[in-house]
Amino acid sequence: MPMDLNGRSVLVVGAAGGIGSATVQAFARNGARVVAAGRPGPKLDEAARSAGAEPVALDFTEEAAVEAFFADRTAFDHVVVAVASTKTGSVASLPLAEAKAAMESKFWGAYRVARAAKVVDGGSLTFVSGYLSQRPGAAAVLQGAINAALDALARGLALERAPARVNTVSPGLVDTPLYAGMDTADRVAMFEKRAAQLPARRIGQPDDLAQAILFVATNPFATGSTVTVDGGGTIA
Repeated sequence: MPMDLNGRSVLVVGAAGGIGSATVQAFARNGARVVAAGRPGPKLDEAARSAGAEPVALDFTEEAAVEAFFADRTAFDHVVVAVASTKTGSVASLPLAEAKAAMESKFWGAYRVARAAKVVDGGSLTFVSGYLSQRPGAAAVLQGAINAALDALARGLALERAPARVNTVSPGLVDTPLYAGMDTADRVAMFEKRAAQLPARRIGQPDDLAQAILFVATNPFATGSTVTVDGGGTIA
């Protein structure tokens, strides 16, 4: 549904990723002034340029960098954290250093932003978690745990940060650049197989998640919620 965000200030952290980039575009299309933050590089520059957003290099794994960024900014109307730098693997096989790095990025990155972000009363903070928190997989135990931690963090912050609102959007399998490293034929086959198993009969697209993020960010009665957008993956 079209909405008027004219002049509203929005920060998207993780803007270089597929969901983050789509979210930048969605807010910008509805009139918001968007700051696209993330790791520096062509992907971040393109995400910002194509939406007329302000690109900002921000390492969300560095506490000092996050705090310095927010110290120089006025309060945002909406903040979205869409970072997902994690590796899959069983608990037994995934090296502990890589497991800690995944937690450091996706969970503690969001935690740092939540700790330092200034959000206007009635504004919103939105995390992106994942449906593995509800439907764990044997080769993605850590991802499920991180996603569940983000869901719980949002619920607690909805109380702590009130009247600012805090929510989580939980995607299923989404066709993002995260899978670009796979062989094309293997990737297509994986998506087709999974799509056939889903009630929606399709894989998610970044725009599907951007729409959900816009919904929870702008709905004044949504807080402490986890909105699952997974094509029915949790129940399939």
